[in-house]
Amino acid sequence: MSDPILRVEGISKGFPGVQALKDVHLEVRAGEVLVLVGENGAGKSTLMKILSGIYTRDEGTITFEGDEVELTSPLQAQQLGITIIHQELNLMPDLTVAQNIFIGREPTSAMLLSERRLNRQTSELLTRLNIRLDPRQKVGELTVAEQQMVEIAKALSFNAKVLIMDEPTSALTDSEVETLFTLIEQLKADGTGIVYISHRMDELRRLADRVSVLRDGQYIGSLEKSEISIPKIIEMMVGRVIDEGTRPAARDHQADPVVLDVDGLSTKALLKDVSFQLHRGEILGFAGLMGAGRTETARAVIGADPRSAGTIRVNGRDARIHQPKDAVRRGVGYLSEDRKQLGLMLEQDVTFNTVLASLGNYAGALGWMGDGKAKNQTKQYVQQLRVKTPSVNQMVKLLSGGNQQKVVIARWLMRDCDILIFDEPTRGIDVGAKEEIYRLMQQLADAGKSIIVISSELPEILRVANRIAVFANGRITGTLRNEEASQEKIMQLAAHGEED
Repeated sequence: MSDPILRVEGISKGFPGVQALKDVHLEVRAGEVLVLVGENGAGKSTLMKILSGIYTRDEGTITFEGDEVELTSPLQAQQLGITIIHQELNLMPDLTVAQNIFIGREPTSAMLLSERRLNRQTSELLTRLNIRLDPRQKVGELTVAEQQMVEIAKALSFNAKVLIMDEPTSALTDSEVETLFTLIEQLKADGTGIVYISHRMDELRRLADRVSVLRDGQYIGSLEKSEISIPKIIEMMVGRVIDEGTRPAARDHQADPVVLDVDGLSTKALLKDVSFQLHRGEILGFAGLMGAGRTETARAVIGADPRSAGTIRVNGRDARIHQPKDAVRRGVGYLSEDRKQLGLMLEQDVTFNTVLASLGNYAGALGWMGDGKAKNQTKQYVQQLRVKTPSVNQMVKLLSGGNQQKVVIARWLMRDCDILIFDEPTRGIDVGAKEEIYRLMQQLADAGKSIIVISSELPEILRVANRIAVFANGRITGTLRNEEASQEKIMQLAAHGEED
Protein backbone atom coordinates (compact mmCIF):
# COMPACT_ATOMS: atom_id res chain seq x y z
CA MET A 1 0.00 0.00 0.00
CA SER A 2 1.53 3.30 -1.12
CA ASP A 3 1.85 6.34 1.12
CA PRO A 4 -0.86 8.95 0.60
CA ILE A 5 0.02 11.81 -1.73
CA LEU A 6 -2.53 13.96 0.13
CA ARG A 7 -3.59 13.67 3.78
CA VAL A 8 -5.98 15.85 5.76
CA GLU A 9 -6.33 15.50 9.53
CA GLY A 10 -8.73 17.15 11.94
CA ILE A 11 -10.19 19.56 9.39
CA SER A 12 -13.01 21.76 10.71
CA LYS A 13 -14.88 24.61 9.03
CA GLY A 14 -17.78 26.71 10.24
CA PHE A 15 -20.05 29.31 8.65
CA PRO A 16 -22.56 31.61 10.36
CA GLY A 17 -25.24 29.35 11.80
CA VAL A 18 -23.77 26.04 10.63
CA GLN A 19 -20.77 23.80 11.34
CA ALA A 20 -19.95 22.43 7.88
CA LEU A 21 -17.01 20.19 8.88
CA LYS A 22 -15.86 18.82 12.22
CA ASP A 23 -12.62 16.86 12.72
CA VAL A 24 -12.55 15.34 9.21
CA HIS A 25 -9.81 12.94 8.09
CA LEU A 26 -9.06 11.87 4.51
CA GLU A 27 -6.25 10.27 2.50
CA VAL A 28 -5.65 10.20 -1.25
CA ARG A 29 -3.10 7.82 -2.74
CA ALA A 30 -1.29 8.18 -6.05
CA GLY A 31 -2.87 6.24 -8.90
CA GLU A 32 -6.22 5.56 -7.21
CA VAL A 33 -9.82 6.72 -7.46
CA LEU A 34 -11.16 7.66 -4.05
CA VAL A 35 -14.93 8.04 -4.30
CA LEU A 36 -16.24 10.49 -1.70
CA VAL A 37 -19.91 10.06 -0.82
CA GLY A 38 -22.40 11.54 1.61
CA GLU A 39 -25.85 13.07 1.71
CA ASN A 40 -26.39 16.63 0.54
CA GLY A 41 -25.03 18.94 3.19
CA ALA A 42 -22.61 16.28 4.49
CA GLY A 43 -19.66 18.59 3.80
CA LYS A 44 -18.19 17.08 0.64
CA SER A 45 -18.10 20.28 -1.39
CA THR A 46 -16.84 22.32 1.56
CA LEU A 47 -13.94 19.91 2.06
CA MET A 48 -13.08 19.99 -1.63
CA LYS A 49 -13.13 23.79 -1.66
CA ILE A 50 -10.66 23.77 1.22
CA LEU A 51 -8.39 21.37 -0.67
CA SER A 52 -8.58 23.50 -3.82
CA GLY A 53 -7.78 26.76 -2.00
CA ILE A 54 -11.23 28.35 -2.28
CA TYR A 55 -11.95 28.19 1.46
CA THR A 56 -9.48 28.30 4.34
CA ARG A 57 -9.86 25.77 7.12
CA ASP A 58 -10.55 26.74 10.76
CA GLU A 59 -8.62 23.82 12.22
CA GLY A 60 -6.55 20.83 11.09
CA THR A 61 -3.58 20.08 8.87
CA ILE A 62 -3.08 19.34 5.16
CA THR A 63 -0.06 17.33 4.07
CA PHE A 64 0.89 17.11 0.39
CA GLU A 65 3.70 14.82 -0.79
CA GLY A 66 4.96 14.58 2.78
CA ASP A 67 5.04 18.32 3.54
CA GLU A 68 2.47 20.30 5.52
CA VAL A 69 1.01 23.01 3.28
CA GLU A 70 -1.16 26.11 3.50
CA LEU A 71 -3.65 26.40 0.64
CA THR A 72 -4.49 30.07 0.30
CA SER A 73 -5.87 30.36 -3.24
CA PRO A 74 -7.02 28.19 -6.16
CA LEU A 75 -3.98 29.28 -8.20
CA GLN A 76 -1.60 28.21 -5.44
CA ALA A 77 -3.36 24.84 -5.15
CA GLN A 78 -3.16 24.36 -8.93
CA GLN A 79 0.54 25.24 -9.01
CA LEU A 80 1.10 22.77 -6.20
CA GLY A 81 -0.71 20.05 -8.15
CA ILE A 82 -4.29 20.03 -6.81
CA THR A 83 -7.03 20.85 -9.34
CA ILE A 84 -10.82 20.70 -9.07
CA ILE A 85 -13.59 20.24 -11.64
CA HIS A 86 -16.65 21.88 -10.14
CA GLN A 87 -20.17 20.47 -10.44
CA GLU A 88 -21.45 23.86 -11.61
CA LEU A 89 -19.87 25.21 -14.78
CA ASN A 90 -17.45 28.11 -14.34
CA LEU A 91 -16.68 29.25 -17.87
CA MET A 92 -16.72 32.54 -19.79
CA PRO A 93 -19.25 32.18 -22.61
CA ASP A 94 -17.86 34.98 -24.81
CA LEU A 95 -14.36 33.46 -24.92
CA THR A 96 -13.29 30.54 -27.08
CA VAL A 97 -12.61 27.01 -25.91
CA ALA A 98 -8.86 27.66 -26.08
CA GLN A 99 -9.09 30.96 -24.22
CA ASN A 100 -11.15 29.35 -21.44
CA ILE A 101 -8.76 26.45 -21.00
CA PHE A 102 -5.58 28.52 -20.84
CA ILE A 103 -6.93 31.76 -19.36
CA GLY A 104 -4.05 33.54 -17.64
CA ARG A 105 -1.51 31.13 -19.17
CA GLU A 106 -1.75 32.11 -22.83
CA PRO A 107 1.41 31.66 -24.98
CA THR A 108 2.94 34.88 -26.25
CA SER A 109 5.15 35.88 -29.16
CA ALA A 110 7.11 39.15 -29.08
CA MET A 111 5.15 40.16 -25.95
CA LEU A 112 1.83 39.65 -27.78
CA LEU A 113 -0.73 36.88 -27.40
CA SER A 114 -0.23 34.19 -30.02
CA GLU A 115 -3.68 32.92 -30.99
CA ARG A 116 -2.11 30.40 -33.39
CA ARG A 117 0.02 28.81 -30.66
CA LEU A 118 -2.89 28.94 -28.22
CA ASN A 119 -5.20 27.08 -30.60
CA ARG A 120 -2.50 24.57 -31.53
CA GLN A 121 -1.73 23.91 -27.86
CA THR A 122 -5.44 23.43 -27.14
CA SER A 123 -5.92 21.17 -30.14
CA GLU A 124 -3.08 18.93 -28.96
CA LEU A 125 -4.61 18.73 -25.48
CA LEU A 126 -8.10 17.94 -26.79
CA THR A 127 -6.73 15.28 -29.14
CA ARG A 128 -4.82 13.64 -26.28
CA LEU A 129 -8.00 13.61 -24.23
CA ASN A 130 -10.11 12.38 -27.17
CA ILE A 131 -12.41 15.42 -26.89
CA ARG A 132 -13.84 16.55 -30.22
CA LEU A 133 -14.18 20.32 -29.95
CA ASP A 134 -13.00 23.26 -32.07
CA PRO A 135 -10.53 25.36 -30.01
CA ARG A 136 -11.78 28.50 -31.80
CA GLN A 137 -15.47 28.07 -31.00
CA LYS A 138 -17.05 30.29 -28.36
CA VAL A 139 -18.03 28.40 -25.22
CA GLY A 140 -21.44 30.08 -25.17
CA GLU A 141 -22.29 28.25 -28.41
CA LEU A 142 -21.62 24.81 -26.89
CA THR A 143 -24.10 22.46 -25.27
CA VAL A 144 -23.97 21.94 -21.51
CA ALA A 145 -22.27 18.57 -22.04
CA GLU A 146 -19.63 20.11 -24.31
CA GLN A 147 -19.00 22.86 -21.77
CA GLN A 148 -18.46 20.18 -19.12
CA MET A 149 -15.80 18.61 -21.34
CA VAL A 150 -14.10 22.03 -21.59
CA GLU A 151 -14.03 22.17 -17.78
CA ILE A 152 -12.43 18.74 -17.70
CA ALA A 153 -9.83 19.69 -20.31
CA LYS A 154 -9.04 22.89 -18.40
CA ALA A 155 -8.45 20.97 -15.17
CA LEU A 156 -6.28 18.37 -16.84
CA SER A 157 -4.19 21.05 -18.57
CA PHE A 158 -2.53 21.75 -15.20
CA ASN A 159 -0.99 18.23 -15.09
CA ALA A 160 -2.56 17.71 -11.67
CA LYS A 161 -1.14 15.24 -9.15
CA VAL A 162 -4.49 15.23 -7.34
CA LEU A 163 -7.61 15.82 -9.42
CA ILE A 164 -10.94 16.48 -7.69
CA MET A 165 -14.08 15.74 -9.73
CA ASP A 166 -17.39 16.97 -8.27
CA GLU A 167 -20.29 15.20 -10.03
CA PRO A 168 -18.50 15.40 -13.41
CA THR A 169 -20.98 13.23 -15.34
CA SER A 170 -24.20 14.99 -14.35
CA ALA A 171 -24.59 16.65 -17.77
CA LEU A 172 -22.75 14.15 -19.99
CA THR A 173 -24.11 11.69 -22.54
CA ASP A 174 -23.30 7.99 -22.26
CA SER A 175 -20.55 8.25 -24.88
CA GLU A 176 -19.03 11.27 -23.14
CA VAL A 177 -19.14 9.41 -19.82
CA GLU A 178 -17.21 6.57 -21.43
CA THR A 179 -14.64 9.08 -22.71
CA LEU A 180 -14.29 10.48 -19.20
CA PHE A 181 -13.87 7.04 -17.65
CA THR A 182 -11.16 6.23 -20.20
CA LEU A 183 -9.40 9.45 -19.21
CA ILE A 184 -9.62 8.47 -15.56
CA GLU A 185 -7.96 5.13 -16.27
CA GLN A 186 -5.17 6.93 -18.13
CA LEU A 187 -4.69 9.35 -15.24
CA LYS A 188 -4.55 6.48 -12.75
CA ALA A 189 -1.89 4.77 -14.82
CA ASP A 190 0.12 8.03 -14.78
CA GLY A 191 -0.02 8.10 -10.98
CA THR A 192 -2.64 10.83 -10.54
CA GLY A 193 -4.72 10.57 -7.38
CA ILE A 194 -8.41 11.22 -8.09
CA VAL A 195 -11.11 12.29 -5.64
CA TYR A 196 -14.43 11.52 -7.30
CA ILE A 197 -17.68 12.85 -5.81
CA SER A 198 -20.81 11.14 -7.10
CA HIS A 199 -24.29 10.10 -6.02
CA ARG A 200 -24.53 7.49 -8.78
CA MET A 201 -24.05 4.02 -7.36
CA ASP A 202 -23.25 2.51 -10.77
CA GLU A 203 -20.28 4.89 -11.09
CA LEU A 204 -19.11 3.97 -7.62
CA ARG A 205 -19.14 0.26 -8.48
CA ARG A 206 -17.16 0.84 -11.66
CA LEU A 207 -14.57 3.41 -10.59
CA ALA A 208 -13.85 3.16 -6.87
CA ASP A 209 -10.58 1.81 -5.53
CA ARG A 210 -11.70 3.09 -2.13
CA VAL A 211 -14.79 4.81 -0.77
CA SER A 212 -14.82 7.40 2.04
CA VAL A 213 -18.05 8.53 3.68
CA LEU A 214 -19.00 11.86 5.27
CA ARG A 215 -22.17 12.43 7.28
CA ASP A 216 -23.28 15.71 8.86
CA GLY A 217 -19.83 17.22 8.37
CA GLN A 218 -17.99 14.33 10.03
CA TYR A 219 -15.82 11.51 8.70
CA ILE A 220 -17.62 8.16 9.12
CA GLY A 221 -15.13 5.73 7.59
CA SER A 222 -13.53 4.26 4.47
CA LEU A 223 -13.88 0.96 2.65
CA GLU A 224 -11.25 -0.73 0.49
CA LYS A 225 -12.31 -2.10 -2.91
CA SER A 226 -12.78 -5.64 -1.55
CA GLU A 227 -15.04 -4.29 1.23
CA ILE A 228 -17.32 -2.12 -0.91
CA SER A 229 -21.01 -2.95 -0.49
CA ILE A 230 -23.71 -0.58 -1.74
CA PRO A 231 -26.12 -1.28 1.17
CA LYS A 232 -23.26 -0.76 3.63
CA ILE A 233 -22.25 2.54 1.98
CA ILE A 234 -25.83 3.81 2.00
CA GLU A 235 -26.21 2.91 5.67
CA MET A 236 -22.95 4.77 6.47
CA MET A 237 -24.16 7.80 4.49
CA VAL A 238 -27.55 8.21 6.11
CA GLY A 239 -27.08 6.49 9.48
CA ARG A 240 -29.96 4.13 8.75
CA VAL A 241 -30.94 1.37 6.35
CA ILE A 242 -32.66 2.78 3.25
CA ASP A 243 -35.61 0.97 1.74
CA GLU A 244 -35.03 1.64 -1.96
CA GLY A 245 -38.65 0.88 -2.69
CA THR A 246 -40.18 -0.88 -5.66
CA ARG A 247 -41.86 0.10 -8.87
CA PRO A 248 -45.29 1.69 -8.55
CA ALA A 249 -48.18 -0.78 -8.41
CA ALA A 250 -49.74 -1.50 -11.79
CA ARG A 251 -52.68 0.83 -12.32
CA ASP A 252 -54.65 1.70 -15.42
CA HIS A 253 -55.18 5.47 -15.49
CA GLN A 254 -57.07 5.41 -18.79
CA ALA A 255 -60.38 5.74 -16.96
CA ASP A 256 -59.15 8.81 -15.06
CA PRO A 257 -59.78 12.29 -16.50
CA VAL A 258 -57.18 13.68 -18.93
CA VAL A 259 -55.68 16.80 -17.37
CA LEU A 260 -53.10 17.56 -20.08
CA ASP A 261 -53.65 16.69 -23.74
CA VAL A 262 -50.82 17.58 -26.13
CA ASP A 263 -51.49 16.95 -29.83
CA GLY A 264 -49.08 17.42 -32.75
CA LEU A 265 -46.60 19.58 -30.85
CA SER A 266 -43.78 20.73 -33.11
CA THR A 267 -41.01 23.33 -33.06
CA LYS A 268 -38.81 24.70 -35.81
CA ALA A 269 -35.67 23.42 -34.12
CA LEU A 270 -36.40 19.81 -33.11
CA LEU A 271 -39.86 18.55 -32.13
CA LYS A 272 -41.92 16.65 -34.71
CA ASP A 273 -45.60 15.92 -34.05
CA VAL A 274 -45.30 15.08 -30.35
CA SER A 275 -48.59 13.85 -28.86
CA PHE A 276 -49.37 12.48 -25.40
CA GLN A 277 -51.96 12.56 -22.64
CA LEU A 278 -51.49 12.90 -18.89
CA HIS A 279 -54.23 11.59 -16.59
CA ARG A 280 -55.20 12.74 -13.13
CA GLY A 281 -53.12 11.01 -10.46
CA GLU A 282 -50.65 9.64 -13.01
CA ILE A 283 -46.86 9.90 -13.13
CA LEU A 284 -45.73 9.94 -16.76
CA GLY A 285 -42.02 9.47 -17.42
CA PHE A 286 -40.11 11.03 -20.33
CA ALA A 287 -37.11 8.87 -21.25
CA GLY A 288 -34.55 9.08 -24.05
CA LEU A 289 -31.01 10.09 -24.86
CA MET A 290 -29.69 13.61 -24.36
CA GLY A 291 -31.04 15.91 -27.07
CA ALA A 292 -33.90 13.57 -27.93
CA GLY A 293 -36.56 16.20 -27.21
CA ARG A 294 -37.69 15.54 -23.63
CA THR A 295 -36.80 18.92 -22.13
CA GLU A 296 -37.69 20.68 -25.38
CA THR A 297 -41.20 19.23 -25.13
CA ALA A 298 -41.61 20.45 -21.56
CA ARG A 299 -40.36 23.93 -22.46
CA ALA A 300 -42.75 24.12 -25.43
CA VAL A 301 -45.67 23.01 -23.24
CA ILE A 302 -45.05 25.76 -20.66
CA GLY A 303 -44.42 28.45 -23.29
CA ALA A 304 -40.70 28.88 -22.62
CA ASP A 305 -39.97 27.97 -26.26
CA PRO A 306 -42.27 28.84 -29.20
CA ARG A 307 -44.07 26.00 -30.94
CA SER A 308 -44.65 25.95 -34.69
CA ALA A 309 -47.65 23.60 -34.57
CA GLY A 310 -49.81 21.65 -32.17
CA THR A 311 -52.48 22.18 -29.54
CA ILE A 312 -52.46 21.98 -25.75
CA ARG A 313 -55.57 21.29 -23.69
CA VAL A 314 -55.63 21.59 -19.89
CA ASN A 315 -58.58 19.92 -18.12
CA GLY A 316 -60.40 19.59 -21.43
CA ARG A 317 -60.09 23.23 -22.48
CA ASP A 318 -57.80 24.77 -25.09
CA ALA A 319 -54.90 26.49 -23.33
CA ARG A 320 -53.24 29.44 -25.00
CA ILE A 321 -49.84 29.15 -23.39
CA HIS A 322 -47.35 31.59 -24.89
CA GLN A 323 -45.08 32.15 -21.89
CA PRO A 324 -44.41 30.41 -18.55
CA LYS A 325 -46.73 32.68 -16.56
CA ASP A 326 -49.62 31.47 -18.75
CA ALA A 327 -48.78 27.89 -17.74
CA VAL A 328 -48.63 28.79 -14.06
CA ARG A 329 -52.06 30.46 -14.26
CA ARG A 330 -53.43 27.20 -15.64
CA GLY A 331 -51.94 25.18 -12.81
CA VAL A 332 -48.82 23.87 -14.60
CA GLY A 333 -45.54 24.10 -12.68
CA TYR A 334 -42.10 23.40 -14.17
CA LEU A 335 -38.93 22.49 -12.28
CA SER A 336 -36.02 23.22 -14.65
CA GLU A 337 -33.02 20.91 -15.04
CA ASP A 338 -30.76 23.99 -14.68
CA ARG A 339 -31.64 25.13 -11.18
CA LYS A 340 -28.97 27.85 -10.94
CA GLN A 341 -29.70 29.63 -14.21
CA LEU A 342 -33.43 29.10 -14.53
CA GLY A 343 -34.74 27.88 -11.19
CA LEU A 344 -33.34 30.07 -8.43
CA MET A 345 -32.51 33.60 -7.39
CA LEU A 346 -29.24 32.79 -5.69
CA GLU A 347 -28.84 36.13 -3.92
CA GLN A 348 -32.25 35.78 -2.24
CA ASP A 349 -33.10 33.70 0.82
CA VAL A 350 -34.90 30.37 1.12
CA THR A 351 -38.22 32.03 1.93
CA PHE A 352 -38.24 34.30 -1.12
CA ASN A 353 -37.28 31.46 -3.47
CA THR A 354 -39.96 29.19 -2.02
CA VAL A 355 -42.83 31.70 -2.28
CA LEU A 356 -41.69 33.12 -5.63
CA ALA A 357 -44.48 31.42 -7.61
CA SER A 358 -47.09 32.32 -4.96
CA LEU A 359 -46.28 35.95 -4.15
CA GLY A 360 -49.89 37.03 -4.65
CA ASN A 361 -50.91 34.94 -1.63
CA TYR A 362 -48.57 36.90 0.64
CA ALA A 363 -49.23 40.48 -0.49
CA GLY A 364 -51.35 42.84 1.61
CA ALA A 365 -53.58 45.64 0.46
CA LEU A 366 -50.60 47.96 0.03
CA GLY A 367 -48.53 45.35 -1.78
CA TRP A 368 -46.30 44.54 1.17
CA MET A 369 -45.25 40.90 1.45
CA GLY A 370 -46.69 39.01 4.44
CA ASP A 371 -43.24 38.13 5.78
CA GLY A 372 -44.31 36.19 8.86
CA LYS A 373 -46.88 34.10 6.99
CA ALA A 374 -44.39 33.39 4.18
CA LYS A 375 -41.70 32.28 6.60
CA ASN A 376 -44.06 30.01 8.52
CA GLN A 377 -45.25 28.35 5.31
CA THR A 378 -41.66 27.97 4.10
CA LYS A 379 -40.61 26.34 7.38
CA GLN A 380 -43.24 23.65 6.85
CA TYR A 381 -41.81 22.72 3.45
CA VAL A 382 -38.23 22.93 4.72
CA GLN A 383 -39.13 20.37 7.38
CA GLN A 384 -41.16 18.21 4.99
CA LEU A 385 -38.34 18.00 2.42
CA ARG A 386 -35.54 17.91 5.02
CA VAL A 387 -33.81 20.94 3.54
CA LYS A 388 -30.53 21.41 5.39
CA THR A 389 -30.34 25.12 6.15
CA PRO A 390 -29.68 27.01 9.38
CA SER A 391 -32.86 29.03 8.79
CA VAL A 392 -35.31 30.11 6.09
CA ASN A 393 -33.39 33.41 6.03
CA GLN A 394 -30.28 31.73 4.59
CA MET A 395 -29.27 32.84 1.08
CA VAL A 396 -29.87 30.01 -1.37
CA LYS A 397 -26.39 30.32 -2.90
CA LEU A 398 -24.94 29.08 0.41
CA LEU A 399 -26.88 25.80 0.28
CA SER A 400 -25.56 22.60 -1.28
CA GLY A 401 -26.78 21.72 -4.78
CA GLY A 402 -29.21 19.09 -3.56
CA ASN A 403 -30.76 21.41 -1.00
CA GLN A 404 -31.12 24.10 -3.66
CA GLN A 405 -33.06 21.56 -5.71
CA LYS A 406 -35.35 20.89 -2.77
CA VAL A 407 -36.11 24.60 -2.48
CA VAL A 408 -37.31 24.64 -6.11
CA ILE A 409 -39.50 21.60 -5.44
CA ALA A 410 -40.92 23.34 -2.35
CA ARG A 411 -41.88 26.34 -4.51
CA TRP A 412 -44.17 24.33 -6.74
CA LEU A 413 -45.61 22.36 -3.84
CA MET A 414 -46.50 25.67 -2.19
CA ARG A 415 -48.09 26.91 -5.43
CA ASP A 416 -50.29 23.78 -5.30
CA CYS A 417 -50.19 23.20 -9.07
CA ASP A 418 -52.36 20.38 -10.40
CA ILE A 419 -49.78 19.49 -13.08
CA LEU A 420 -46.10 19.29 -12.17
CA ILE A 421 -43.24 18.82 -14.64
CA PHE A 422 -40.03 17.73 -12.90
CA ASP A 423 -36.99 17.91 -15.21
CA GLU A 424 -34.10 15.87 -13.73
CA PRO A 425 -35.54 16.39 -10.21
CA THR A 426 -32.84 14.40 -8.39
CA ARG A 427 -29.74 15.53 -10.30
CA GLY A 428 -26.99 16.05 -7.73
CA ILE A 429 -29.13 14.65 -4.90
CA ASP A 430 -27.97 11.80 -2.67
CA VAL A 431 -29.62 8.40 -2.50
CA GLY A 432 -31.45 9.06 0.77
CA ALA A 433 -32.97 12.32 -0.46
CA LYS A 434 -33.88 10.69 -3.78
CA GLU A 435 -36.10 8.17 -2.04
CA GLU A 436 -37.77 10.96 -0.10
CA ILE A 437 -38.54 12.79 -3.36
CA TYR A 438 -39.80 9.58 -5.00
CA ARG A 439 -42.16 8.97 -2.09
CA LEU A 440 -43.24 12.60 -2.20
CA MET A 441 -44.10 12.28 -5.90
CA GLN A 442 -46.21 9.21 -5.16
CA GLN A 443 -47.99 11.00 -2.32
CA LEU A 444 -48.76 13.90 -4.64
CA ALA A 445 -50.09 11.51 -7.30
CA ASP A 446 -52.21 9.71 -4.69
CA ALA A 447 -53.65 13.12 -3.74
CA GLY A 448 -54.73 13.71 -7.36
CA LYS A 449 -51.77 15.67 -8.72
CA SER A 450 -50.48 14.74 -12.17
CA ILE A 451 -46.74 14.58 -12.76
CA ILE A 452 -44.35 14.41 -15.71
CA VAL A 453 -40.86 13.25 -14.73
CA ILE A 454 -37.95 13.77 -17.13
CA SER A 455 -34.88 11.77 -16.17
CA SER A 456 -31.69 10.50 -17.78
CA GLU A 457 -31.50 7.70 -15.20
CA LEU A 458 -33.53 4.72 -16.39
CA PRO A 459 -33.74 3.12 -12.92
CA GLU A 460 -35.31 6.37 -11.71
CA ILE A 461 -37.91 6.38 -14.50
CA LEU A 462 -38.76 2.75 -13.78
CA ARG A 463 -38.92 3.52 -10.06
CA VAL A 464 -41.53 6.29 -10.26
CA ALA A 465 -43.47 6.33 -13.56
CA ASN A 466 -46.80 4.62 -14.27
CA ARG A 467 -46.19 5.02 -18.01
CA ILE A 468 -43.02 5.90 -19.91
CA ALA A 469 -42.94 7.90 -23.15
CA VAL A 470 -39.64 7.35 -24.98
CA PHE A 471 -38.19 10.13 -27.13
CA ALA A 472 -35.74 9.96 -30.02
CA ASN A 473 -34.83 12.57 -32.62
CA GLY A 474 -37.55 14.99 -31.56
CA ARG A 475 -40.50 12.62 -31.42
CA ILE A 476 -42.07 9.93 -29.25
CA THR A 477 -41.10 6.49 -30.57
CA GLY A 478 -43.20 4.51 -28.13
CA THR A 479 -45.01 4.50 -24.80
CA LEU A 480 -44.70 1.66 -22.28
CA ARG A 481 -46.68 0.77 -19.20
CA ASN A 482 -44.34 0.37 -16.25
CA GLU A 483 -45.19 -3.30 -15.73
CA GLU A 484 -44.04 -4.12 -19.29
CA ALA A 485 -41.08 -1.75 -19.39
CA SER A 486 -37.39 -2.62 -18.96
CA GLN A 487 -34.17 -0.73 -19.51
CA GLU A 488 -33.57 -2.80 -22.65
CA LYS A 489 -36.99 -1.96 -24.14
CA ILE A 490 -36.57 1.73 -23.35
CA MET A 491 -33.13 1.85 -24.97
CA GLN A 492 -34.42 0.07 -28.08
CA LEU A 493 -37.06 2.75 -28.49
CA ALA A 494 -34.56 5.51 -27.67
CA ALA A 495 -32.16 4.26 -30.35
CA HIS A 496 -34.90 3.67 -32.92
CA GLY A 497 -35.31 7.30 -33.93
CA GLU A 498 -31.56 7.87 -34.04
CA GLU A 499 -31.30 5.36 -36.90
CA ASP A 500 -33.64 7.36 -39.15
